[in-house]
Amino acid sequence: MTIHWCGTGLSAIPGLRRLIEAGHEVTVWNRTVEKAQDAIGDLTDKIKAFELDALGAELSAGDIVVSMLPGDWHVPLAELCIEKGAHFVSSSYIAPEMRALDDKARRAGVVLVNEVGLDPGIDHLMAHRLVADYRASDAYDVANTLSFISYCGGIPKTPNPFRYKFSWSPLGVLKALRSPSRSIRDHAPLDVARPWDAISRYIAPLPSPESFEVYPNRDSIPFMEDYKFDPNWTVKEFVRGTLRLNGWAEAWDDVFKEIETLTGPEGDARLKEMSDTFWDENAYDEGEPDRVVLCVGLKAEKEGVEVWHKTYVMDAWGDERGTAMARLVSVPVSLAVESVLNREIAAGVHAAPSDPKLFTRWLDEIDRLAQHLEIVDHLS
Repeated sequence: MTIHWCGTGLSAIPGLRRLIEAGHEVTVWNRTVEKAQDAIGDLTDKIKAFELDALGAELSAGDIVVSMLPGDWHVPLAELCIEKGAHFVSSSYIAPEMRALDDKARRAGVVLVNEVGLDPGIDHLMAHRLVADYRASDAYDVANTLSFISYCGGIPKTPNPFRYKFSWSPLGVLKALRSPSRSIRDHAPLDVARPWDAISRYIAPLPSPESFEVYPNRDSIPFMEDYKFDPNWTVKEFVRGTLRLNGWAEAWDDVFKEIETLTGPEGDARLKEMSDTFWDENAYDEGEPDRVVLCVGLKAEKEGVEVWHKTYVMDAWGDERGTAMARLVSVPVSLAVESVLNREIAAGVHAAPSDPKLFTRWLDEIDRLAQHLEIVDHLS
């Protein structure tokens, strides 16, 4: 069985190298062969120019396609996998078009795994672990009131005036700022048109507690079902969001005000212009360390009193192994590939695993990628 790894961008390399160094049969596909050779040519000469037809001609039943390409490639590649009886792995969110392939994939005996990067990915594993721990605890009671938070952010290890740095094109970050979000606050759905309308302060329980600005992103509410929340639980808060350095909202205030005014093709052109400027002014310098902070917490209250409260907290930064972002996105992808090879994931469309055997093993591996990873018990 061959692993066909498509895309060798900045966030792809550590996981790809890990699979090759472990002795797996890997063919690397990239739109620019020279870039792939620069990134991975010291380990392999099995590097080819990415084209869907060329990949399809080499794809055999039981092979695995990894897509680290832009999101619009995921569904065509997954459809190709179903046609060929091959499997598919991606770090990206499950799009509706991907979810719609579930029945076809099951019938074909094909595994389509998504959401196995950093966020989404590692955050899912932590959530599954916390929910499992809570259900197994003496404090568990279906009548308890639950609060769940998950905040993740890539931030500069050395803060800059803009309070943010870019490791790839800023355009995606700017577009995300135009997206609405949905979460639960004070027992009711909270709909927010723009992130800056819901920025709050969060103190991360790091060894030296640290304050960050946070805001909800996307639609958090469907993840209650993904995380095996009982429909009968009373949920006071449920939010998946983004974490930024303190001072970020103030530094970006003019950006927010301009984004609010942009519409149509002219607005898109202006976004691209802003992206180019930000890339010039606030990209990481060669060898400059990035930082990733991820906090996932679950709290249970009984009649207003905390009876169970734990937070998974991770702090990682760039070192001699490369950037924290690249390690934390691509190594979980490689773990998913190995789990598919080992037939540990069933056919169909899946996100990061809720199976305790898998999430425990994956989190043990991820512990080696971060400089700090622990579960904080707030009541001990």
